[in-house]
Amino acid sequence: MTQISEFILLGFGDLHGLQFLLFGVFLVIYVVTVIGNIVILTVVSADRSLHTPMYFFLGHFSFLEIGYTTTIEPMMLRTLLSAHVPISFPGCACQFYFFAALVATECFFLAVMSYDRYIAICNPLHYSSIMDYRGCLQLAGASWVAGFLAPILLMILTFQLTFCTTNEIDHFFCDLKPIMKLACTDTQVAEMTSFICTSLFALGPFMLTLASYTHIISTILRIPSTTGKQRAFSTCSSHLIVVSLYYGTLGIVYGFPSGPQYEDLLKLLSLLYTVLTPALNPIIYTLRNKDVKVALGKLVK
Repeated sequence: MTQISEFILLGFGDLHGLQFLLFGVFLVIYVVTVIGNIVILTVVSADRSLHTPMYFFLGHFSFLEIGYTTTIEPMMLRTLLSAHVPISFPGCACQFYFFAALVATECFFLAVMSYDRYIAICNPLHYSSIMDYRGCLQLAGASWVAGFLAPILLMILTFQLTFCTTNEIDHFFCDLKPIMKLACTDTQVAEMTSFICTSLFALGPFMLTLASYTHIISTILRIPSTTGKQRAFSTCSSHLIVVSLYYGTLGIVYGFPSGPQYEDLLKLLSLLYTVLTPALNPIIYTLRNKDVKVALGKLVK
């Protein structure tokens, strides 16, 4: 068992007096992200015209994003104010578990949302029978359950490793690579499990999402009229942007070479999917979406 009772998060290291400015910027981003997602949740629940499968999933997605950012950002804000933030061993395991579970759940929801658009555009006659209330509940329930089951084995294997040299995590949250670096026992089994989990729970949904969009785009291209093409594309354009952003940033960070010379760059890049993407999602879904804008206008009045 481990000889360490707590870890120390080193955050961004020496920021040469910029930490208060960055704290302000990230605090504003965090508050905007949470409020943006609460607004979407409220609008989707309150407006009867948005009680459709597409917005049902968007509501779940917004709730998920609030959890996802709250798992990472408050701790990250603490690391900006203090160079050495202690986090207990169970606390670190918990943060890693919830982060990994919510990432997996988000991958599943992005696949479900693209499947919803695929049925709506490629199989519109059967849409209401496939995407009925029961079908939507089953898809949403399966996404949550699968997402929260996905990282259990990996978490157990990672936190059963022996950490005996140092307890300093060179990151602003308990992420897998920086934790494994501290282990002084063989990490091969944990690394292999991590590879299998990523393949199943991130690549799997990604391939489903890709397949849905391949069909959607080929169907849209076959629509004869330009207005028909535009109308069909407008129903899935905001989701397509969110999918590209999410997988793009995840792919950059986890596909990046992991040498000591890249550590600071990797920390900056992980801000993309922990801070920037969640902040942009509510903006994309409200600004690019006529229904949400109309419903928001009604709610404000």
